[in-house]
Amino acid sequence: MVRVIMGVKGSGKTKRLIELINNAAKDEPGNVVCIESNRNMTYDIHYSIRLIDAQEYHLQSYDLYKGFISGLHAGNYDITHIFIDNLLKTLGKSVTHETEEFLNWMDAFGEANNVKFTVTISADESTATEGIKKYL
Repeated sequence: MVRVIMGVKGSGKTKRLIELINNAAKDEPGNVVCIESNRNMTYDIHYSIRLIDAQEYHLQSYDLYKGFISGLHAGNYDITHIFIDNLLKTLGKSVTHETEEFLNWMDAFGEANNVKFTVTISADESTATEGIKKYL
């Protein structure tokens, strides 16, 4: 399952994501991971959440992200939810069909491995492709 929170800068995406992360810390039966573009959420999220700074791993393409997520799961089968804050900022990209393909890959990966994904994208919802809109 993939859920996308999309909106322009300042629309409250990160605040909403922090709420969801903290709720997941209480409700999820397994481990919860948050990948962010920098360490801004360190003091806002529950201490049990594994917080990962994407800049440390140079995740600058969708293929690198796929490998990173696959590696996280291979190292810990107990991960039940992965949150990704500001996906496009981390990648230095804008909304394209490549974004849609990545979300589709995450959906298939999540189904196969029982992992949920919640992703924020800083862009106007009107720029979303039809494939991305199904995750909003």
